[in-house]
Amino acid sequence: MKGKTITWLSAIAVALLLSTAEWPASAADKKQSSEDKVAAVNGAVITRTDFDRAVSFAKQRALQTGKPVDDAQLNKGVLEQLIGTALLYQKSKKEGIKVDQKAVDERLEQWKKQFPNEEAYKKAMSTANLSVPQMKEDITKGMTIEKFIVERFVDKTTVPENEIKAYYESRLNLFKQPEQVKASHILIKLEPKAKESEKKDALKKIRDVQKKQIKGDDFAKLAKEYSQGPSNAKGGDLGYFKRGQMVPAFEKVAFKLKPGEVSDIVKTRFGYHLIKVVDKKPESTVPYEEIKDRLGQYLKQEKVQKEIKQLVEKLRKKAKVEMF
Repeated sequence: MKGKTITWLSAIAVALLLSTAEWPASAADKKQSSEDKVAAVNGAVITRTDFDRAVSFAKQRALQTGKPVDDAQLNKGVLEQLIGTALLYQKSKKEGIKVDQKAVDERLEQWKKQFPNEEAYKKAMSTANLSVPQMKEDITKGMTIEKFIVERFVDKTTVPENEIKAYYESRLNLFKQPEQVKASHILIKLEPKAKESEKKDALKKIRDVQKKQIKGDDFAKLAKEYSQGPSNAKGGDLGYFKRGQMVPAFEKVAFKLKPGEVSDIVKTRFGYHLIKVVDKKPESTVPYEEIKDRLGQYLKQEKVQKEIKQLVEKLRKKAKVEMF
């Protein structure tokens, strides 16, 4: 389960992939002015480039959540993360932790596979101001800390089942599943500011499809042939959804239909729809047996993160941390 465990360390991994603190100092590094340095941890420099790159990446991740970004708070959090990373890396090396270069190369190849082609990969590296040797150095650092944490904390941390069950029973509201509908649809698109002639044309098209469906033509085949929505390739399949995930007019009809029923023509801001409900799931509570393994992993993650935090705090008290 070590592979899954590594995903717990996302906060650390972000810092590691973006920082270059603790790299061997080059001649140019030795000539750096204090303006080029953000901090130093036991002599290991965190440069302005390291910091700016980490801030940029952290800001992108924050913006993806749709929440407003407080620059001052984000900058402070990133710097603390970089300092903590440097401390953990130094501790890992002191404990004699080493990683195989072949494993580092494999991790880099895995990272490259997220890009559609070589050009996109090189562009990302250029944008991040990273070279391949730098990237390998970052990955080596990340894997060194991962190995240290797995050996020091993860492998030694357990969560008794009575603790898992107590957590579940005290928070049953967290495990409630709302009513869900599985539906397919056929869409004839219509722009909000469409002309009257365009509305008539779209309505005629959906009515023609409706006639075929009423005569007994297969709904999925009709969707593939006539639907103008992105789900047409899947026969109009929208999967399961709960209330609040679809536009109100669509949702209102979908939740009233019984499995197997097809709606009359429904108009939304996207156009005209025919909706077929395939299945319904009533409101329910996820059974303990179904969720206990994931809960156990979550509670173990919480314990490990707490122990990592305590270790970093302990290391920092003994470390020489300079801010520039």
